Amino acid sequence: MGPRHRRWAGGVAALAFLPLTLLGCGFGGDDEEGGAEATPRAPAEEAANKSRERVQAYLDAMAAKDVDAGRSQLCAPMHEAFDAAATGPNGDFADHFEVPKAAITDVRPGARGQEVSTSITVSVGSRELTKPLLFTVTRGGADWCISGEAPGGATPAPAVTP
Repeated sequence: MGPRHRRWAGGVAALAFLPLTLLGCGFGGDDEEGGAEATPRAPAEEAANKSRERVQAYLDAMAAKDVDAGRSQLCAPMHEAFDAAATGPNGDFADHFEVPKAAITDVRPGARGQEVSTSITVSVGSRELTKPLLFTVTRGGADWCISGEAPGGATPAPAVTP
């Protein structure tokens, strides 16, 4: 085998492995199956989805007055404070009011985790009051949990002008 034949065989071998190396760089793969485009977004999407699920479960528990279900959405460090206040006069699960409406209005990353803004309508007799509440959701070990609750909501996103 002459030098010219070896060069040609080496070129063919390099071309044969080219598709494999391009796939490793993110070229040629199907984006729906986790190509280069999907990978960076996946953790952010998971965080937003899990945060939304946790807060929605908490809102549903408030409306149903299911204290145990509400508590199960919280991170362990919040349990003691929750147990002391949840059914008190101003607690989320107080007996003297109902929650006819509760909605998630925004989910976004924040300084301490995912910030989930909500609008909660509370009624006592014929009186209704709608207030915003901001929940912070973080990853606690292998799972997501609510790590904070505060009056208000996330600051509106700045308007984008072309």
